Formats: sequence, C-alpha cells, structure tokens
Amino acid sequence: MTMEATRYADGSISYPGHPRGPGGSEPVETIDLSEYTAEVVTWTTSMATPPGVREPNTLAIVEFTVDGESVRAIGQMTTDDVETGDEIEPVHVDELREPGAGIREPASQDWDGYRFEPI
Repeated sequence: MTMEATRYADGSISYPGHPRGPGGSEPVETIDLSEYTAEVVTWTTSMATPPGVREPNTLAIVEFTVDGESVRAIGQMTTDDVETGDEIEPVHVDELREPGAGIREPASQDWDGYRFEPI
C-alpha cells in the first residue's frame, strides 16, 4: 500500500491528491510518501475518541520535503511520546480503528492506513 501524494505541473505537491493543484495545474505524477521521512509540525492528544478509535489518540501534522517542495499530512502517531520537531516515518497498519465498535456496519469501519513513528 502507498501513501500517495500528487505532484502538479507547477511543481506543487498535495496529499491527498486532487484533480487540480493549488494553482489550478493538472497532476503529472504520484509520489509515495511512505518512502520519505517527515518532521512533526504540531500535535495534539484526543482523550475523547469516536467508537473503535484508541484512547488516548495522539495526532500530528507532519511536513514532508520532496525535491525541495513541502507537503503536509495529518495522522495518528504510533506513540503518545512526541514533540514538535521530531522526525517520523510513516508505517502501515491494517486497522486504524476497531471495525466492530459503535453502531455502524462493521464493514464500513474497516480502515487501514498509515501512522507516524518517531525515528
């Protein structure tokens, strides 16, 4: 699985990708951010999480630099021990939340994805 960002004709990069870039340019390629490290820009810990999401749940906004362009992403951390400026790497997890928790159909809550692991 990839953590797919999109590069646009003007050189900008977005995550997730969109049909048009921030300046209106068209996509020209995809980039797998899971192959890069990033820096924690800011973080917070949620103590009241939705059903099936671990509690507490530490989230971070991180910034990747790819070929001189920056792109930010938000996601769960693998640990609550995080500081602004920490270097992280994305790690794939099979379950971002427990699909059987809550009142929704479990199949609709079956999400895999990436968490951020401090290096």
